[in-house]
Amino acid sequence: MSNENSIGLAELIEQVKQELLTQAPDSETDIPIFAVDSVELELQVTVKKERKEGIKIYVLEMGGGGSRDDVQKVKVKLSPLLNKEQLLAIYKKRYPEHFKDLLINSSDAILKEVPQHPGESQF
Repeated sequence: MSNENSIGLAELIEQVKQELLTQAPDSETDIPIFAVDSVELELQVTVKKERKEGIKIYVLEMGGGGSRDDVQKVKVKLSPLLNKEQLLAIYKKRYPEHFKDLLINSSDAILKEVPQHPGESQF
């Protein structure tokens, strides 16, 4: 496995975190509905001892790299630093004009999944 084309474990985790970060809405239609509570990655990695850097962990490429004895399985769980209530409070303070739409769109998305019986109230 060539180190030039290898992806380090820290590099992969950083990329996953960057892709999961919620961006601020650009318009009234860009309102988040879901929050990520945690992400669990299960990866196959190889561990190599580098001369100056110490131990390096590389994520295996699909279908390749290393003999069976060299491959290790690693589980990594990423969780946000702020909970949903904290994020909602920040969102409400930062975007008060969008907060009502956020609540309406979120509840509409959730209630679409709830089966309605004729004549029966949801509340």
